[in-house]
Amino acid sequence: MDINCRHRNTVLFIVTVTILSLVQSQNEDPDRRLFGAPGSLVHLSVSDPGLQKVVRFAEGRYNVGSNGIYLRRVTKIVSASKQVVKGVKYSIMVELGNTLCKKSAVLADPAVCEFHTDPNKLKTEVCLFEIWDIPWQSKSTVLKQKCQPAASFKESNRIEALPLSPSTPDKTQESVDLLSAFKEFVIKYNRSYSGQEEADKRLQIFQENLRTAQILQSLDQGSAEYGVTKFSDLTEEEFPCGPRTQPCSQQLGLERARSCQPSQKPGHVWIMLGLLSDREHRGSVVFEKGNLLSLSEQELVDCDRLDQACGGGLPSNAYEAIEKLGGLETETDYTYTGHKQSCDFSTGKVAAYINSSVELSKDENEIAAWLAENGPVSVALNAFAMQFYRKGVSHPLKIFCNPWMIDHAVLLVGYGDRNGIPFWAIKNSWGEDYGEEGYYYLYRGSRMCGINKMCSSAVVN
Repeated sequence: MDINCRHRNTVLFIVTVTILSLVQSQNEDPDRRLFGAPGSLVHLSVSDPGLQKVVRFAEGRYNVGSNGIYLRRVTKIVSASKQVVKGVKYSIMVELGNTLCKKSAVLADPAVCEFHTDPNKLKTEVCLFEIWDIPWQSKSTVLKQKCQPAASFKESNRIEALPLSPSTPDKTQESVDLLSAFKEFVIKYNRSYSGQEEADKRLQIFQENLRTAQILQSLDQGSAEYGVTKFSDLTEEEFPCGPRTQPCSQQLGLERARSCQPSQKPGHVWIMLGLLSDREHRGSVVFEKGNLLSLSEQELVDCDRLDQACGGGLPSNAYEAIEKLGGLETETDYTYTGHKQSCDFSTGKVAAYINSSVELSKDENEIAAWLAENGPVSVALNAFAMQFYRKGVSHPLKIFCNPWMIDHAVLLVGYGDRNGIPFWAIKNSWGEDYGEEGYYYLYRGSRMCGINKMCSSAVVN
């Protein structure tokens, strides 16, 4: 079951930034591409204010990383474009040259430094930078930097011929690799499309998702691996089971749970009927096997009249629905399909029931203590990075995992430490061919992805 908790002010600000960036480009060359679908390239003029900002940023990062004596500045902007994708990604190609100012000098404004007039001392370079700018966080990051002496080009006035993506200069080979990866995906996940138009659409989505996964990979702060998954041909709106429209409150309206004493166990994982392999968690993690059951999510999708199935819902409503229905069947008896169908609940197959439910503290230590003492916890989080997750401990940047944009409900089944990285173990309903045998591991201790905001648990007397 999914819930949509988009923070309206943040979304409006992002939309405003996008609109402003397009308006600023209206005076450019009419032949340039100014508008397009979200994520499409927009070519920029040298006077673009956002471009000027990232050029100064690129200069600063270049000078910090270089071993030269003289401060280097951009002498010419060769080409520039941007994409609005979870921020603004700039691709800029520039000429850099030595100034008369030494790097050791303290300068209020490096722009006052004049360039060397002697070409031998100017030492012009051509550099390509890819910069991720997040204006609402006042944060910029250099994703790629590749430089080459300008003199190495046979025609100095044709440096535009440099590939815009230095990692994939051979576009033919890139296309072959993409088609090969897409074919492998289609075969592995048994995909079939209605026709060539649909196949072309899914290939384009697959390509965009590969790029997003590569960006996540390059910026991840944990040990996660991102890449092709069973959801790689789905748009963000289609993932994981359709558009999510129902808003939710940060308060569940449930009775507050009693406080638990901090657990003395360094790690604790509840294993769900062997679905979670324990080979990855030996050492400091304690295991509880007991009589845990994997219960049916699909029963709630079909039979919960308080929520909107894949259109959104709340854990508090789900608890109430379970009480009214009289219990839950197992996952085996009532299999997950990912779309709403007629309610097929049978009281004769009830495997578990609940008496009431409680809302937990937002303190992660207290959440861990409750989990160790009482069992798995229902939580909600921002699931953006989950679409591309393959294995390891996921620790995405906040821009990919905004805690105010919660949109997916999952089950917190454990916590521990893997090679020095603290994690939450999360059980999902997407099958064993997702993530690590059906589980997602998320960095623990910094309220990642809003994992602590909507924690609740059923009570069984």
